[in-house]
Amino acid sequence: MLKFTKDHEWVSIEDDVATVGITQYAQEQLGDVVFVELPAKGNELAKGAAVAVVESVKAAFDVYSPISGEVTQVNEKILNEPGLVNSDPMGKGWFFKMKITQPAEIESLMDESAYQALLG
Repeated sequence: MLKFTKDHEWVSIEDDVATVGITQYAQEQLGDVVFVELPAKGNELAKGAAVAVVESVKAAFDVYSPISGEVTQVNEKILNEPGLVNSDPMGKGWFFKMKITQPAEIESLMDESAYQALLG
């Protein structure tokens, strides 16, 4: 199941694991990504909390946790190759995986058609 936030994060949900990254739109707005800071494995994340940072040649912005959970894995590849966020934001450019602790929060996220409508 693929969901989106108004802050341009995407969430892929399989069972009780969520994979999180930024959308194609977000990376286009940023321009060339030059640095990514990720949350630490084991961190407990609250929905809406700033948990990662993306810096580009244009700007820096926070990535927010779309739902609550515990970080189980981070994408080490984007630390060394931040350009993956640009070239494959919804694939190899993912940020972190988390064990979902509040499954009801998923209902507050948008599906793809609602997200596209947000973009206009």
